[in-house]
Amino acid sequence: MVVRLSQLFLRTLREDPVDAEVASHKLLVRAGYIRRAAPGIYTWLPLGLSVLRKVERIIREEMTAIGAQEVHFPALLPKEPYEATNRWTEYGDGIFRLKDRKQADYLLAPTHEEVFTLLVKDLYSSYKDLPLSIYQIQNKYRDEARPRAGLLRGREFIMKDSYSFDVDDAGLDASYAAHRAAYLKIFERLGLEVIPVTATAGAMGGSKSEEFLHPTEIGEDTFVRSAGGYAANVEAVTTVAPEAIDFSNAPAARVLDTPDTPTIETLVAASNELAPRSEAEGGEWTAADTLKNVVLAVTLPTGERQIVVIGVPGDRAVDLKRVEANIGAFLPVAGEIGLEAANEEDLKKNPALVKGYIGPGLSLDEPVLGLEGSSKLLFLVDPRIVSGSSWVTGANLDGKHVFGLVAGRDFGWDGVIEATEVREGDLAPDGSGPLELARGIEMGHIFQLGRKYAEALDLKVLDQNGKQVVVTMGSYGVGVTRAVAALAESNNDDRGLIWPRSVAPADVHVVAVGRGEEIFAAAEKLSAELEAAGLEVIYDDRPKVSPGVKFGDAELLGVPTILAVGKGLANGVVEIKDRRSGEAEDVAVEKAVDYVVNAVRQK
Repeated sequence: MVVRLSQLFLRTLREDPVDAEVASHKLLVRAGYIRRAAPGIYTWLPLGLSVLRKVERIIREEMTAIGAQEVHFPALLPKEPYEATNRWTEYGDGIFRLKDRKQADYLLAPTHEEVFTLLVKDLYSSYKDLPLSIYQIQNKYRDEARPRAGLLRGREFIMKDSYSFDVDDAGLDASYAAHRAAYLKIFERLGLEVIPVTATAGAMGGSKSEEFLHPTEIGEDTFVRSAGGYAANVEAVTTVAPEAIDFSNAPAARVLDTPDTPTIETLVAASNELAPRSEAEGGEWTAADTLKNVVLAVTLPTGERQIVVIGVPGDRAVDLKRVEANIGAFLPVAGEIGLEAANEEDLKKNPALVKGYIGPGLSLDEPVLGLEGSSKLLFLVDPRIVSGSSWVTGANLDGKHVFGLVAGRDFGWDGVIEATEVREGDLAPDGSGPLELARGIEMGHIFQLGRKYAEALDLKVLDQNGKQVVVTMGSYGVGVTRAVAALAESNNDDRGLIWPRSVAPADVHVVAVGRGEEIFAAAEKLSAELEAAGLEVIYDDRPKVSPGVKFGDAELLGVPTILAVGKGLANGVVEIKDRRSGEAEDVAVEKAVDYVVNAVRQK
């Protein structure tokens, strides 16, 4: 059925909405695809819903192609499954909680691992039932503290989440590979550039993890890539650490008075004045010669506040996102954590930490930090802090620093953590060359969950030997509403949206330009013939709207082909314009339908 603008529930806007910051948000609202209902919550209008459904159709087709089957869970779920996996607590303020009239606890699901697992447990009990992949396309809810960028960071959103269930790790590897291949096909069909990057699993748990990032300057995720093909989320980058150094002939550490040197900059200046080095000894002191000990406060899911000290080279800043992604391995409780710089109150409770002059201690016999440290604080170090490396660092005495403190000889640590900023030019861990930094939007994320949720919820099956084994799982998500936003973000110009044909709300936008009855009759006839040829048609049949407004709306809405019936009709031609290239061509009326059909099929 031809969609007539005179009847379509649509109102376009000439001005950007005041709360919109990015192009996709501005244009989707202005073009009448979505409307704001509340912060981070949007109503989908007919054209927007058309695009959304086409994204969903592509996803469904590719999931079906790998044998996945669709289910649909409620968004409103009881507390108990999430309690069993401890995520009721771990999510903290990030989820919407509510009570029913009987005061029972419920939540609006941010994700559905628990109920997927319980459904399979309820129905399957044998290895003969597996492998299994099931998925849903469903609304998710997260209480974002600062929803922004329209559909890119909302409080309600639609996600495709699928889960694989296998008897063993080899089966999980196969399921993971199948989903990965399906994702690449999905994004190719959507016309959306993505880069698969190595990622961390975070609160989801599990082992292998990859994100599919759409490169864009407005992206919230920073990732790295090398000319040799390495790509990783910045949180997952591993440092190329130097080799350990023989310290058997290293001179003993010494403490020097360094008053008024609480910063790395002042310490470097004082070091070059108080203890200058010759070229043979390494030349002038730099920030890279200093060991900076950063004190952080970690709020555990239990509410407990734990102090952690991280030792890093003084020329590197600590990246809190990298710390948050990697610190879970050293904490007693898994799950979502809070992370911030320690405050004055934290330091007062730990008097061994002398602000501005913190160090790991003068010897392994009496450490301040580390497993046997008197403060009992967790002390982690950057991979560059290798055995035998020598440092200038705090002496834990006001106005004093220790020079020549040797790692492994004079101080130890509780673990090694990836915590510092990744810089342009750092070496890729696979030896493929220097790294470059880029930004992107996370469009999909796949995990090898392993047995975390199956163990928590007791999902077991009988194997070939009649023995009960815990099922191993994979988790695979695609942001559906986010895909619409990303497509809008990467397909527009100063006049409006330019949809890829795979998701456009129509194949052709017919515009009747002028007041003569013959123009509207011809446009009507062409619209009907285009629809009969199997195309989706939007027809601007509004009789009292100026040509400028009609063309402006056509370009704003972003349908790939615009067919204008106007003055040229007197000469037997209509204008057909490619919205992406901007190229327009006069085509004979009798050839217009075939011209448009061929253009659609070629794309």
